[in-house]
Amino acid sequence: MKLNPRDSRQKPLISVLQLDRIDYSTGLRLQQRLVALRQQGRIGDVVLLLEHPAVITLGRNAKRQNIVASPEFLAQRGVEVFECDRGGDVTFHGPGQLVGYPIFDLRALPTPEGKRKSLGAIEYVRRLEEVLIRTCADFAIPAKRICGLTGVWTASSQAEAKIAAIGVHISGGVTSHGFALNRNTDLDYFKLIVPCGIPAKPVTSMAKELGRQLSSEEVAHSISRNFGLVFNRQMLWLETLDALLSHTVGVPLKPPHELLQLHKKEEDTFRA
Repeated sequence: MKLNPRDSRQKPLISVLQLDRIDYSTGLRLQQRLVALRQQGRIGDVVLLLEHPAVITLGRNAKRQNIVASPEFLAQRGVEVFECDRGGDVTFHGPGQLVGYPIFDLRALPTPEGKRKSLGAIEYVRRLEEVLIRTCADFAIPAKRICGLTGVWTASSQAEAKIAAIGVHISGGVTSHGFALNRNTDLDYFKLIVPCGIPAKPVTSMAKELGRQLSSEEVAHSISRNFGLVFNRQMLWLETLDALLSHTVGVPLKPPHELLQLHKKEEDTFRA
């Protein structure tokens, strides 16, 4: 997406960086560094789009018994387990899933009515759901919210199934973690857990709903476009992590030493 200089004066920017498959711990460390930079006002809002190898994560409210597979079986399947500080229960990340980590300063996102200068946590989650609902609609997949349950669900005449999970963390007004949209995900992995602690609801994917595989690029571009619409922002695509660290729009000209060291140390991981 090319940036129109005139548009950039009309709307604030959200940078988008699509990474390759990276391990969950690396993703956590990258988020932590970007959150610190955003809190200091040294970068603008950023959305990271990526995939993880097979991993089960437990949020702040997770119940360990919602992992139904034994540690031995998980080890045989090569599935890692991580505890993290996002909201929510147990979920799965893996190949074929599009994971999004928005690093947003909610204090710079006013409510549409202008009643408050800062977007609230619940309103922020509702906006993430709206981005995902619109993305599903771009591919002719009817999707909706379910009252009392966070995430996005299919809205067909068949059984309601979860197609996207959401779990966020907010510190100092800045968000981390985010969403996981099942694109071509192997749904058998979800048999290892009680997804989000909800045993009565099945899990689905875009590929299952459409009967065909989707590329990560086409789904990522739909996600980006809908972020721009829902958050009323101009979206700026960045090609590499280097561009995120050195770009003159919304990020420092001289990135902090520790973030450059992280990039140097794990350069091979990001290019895997």
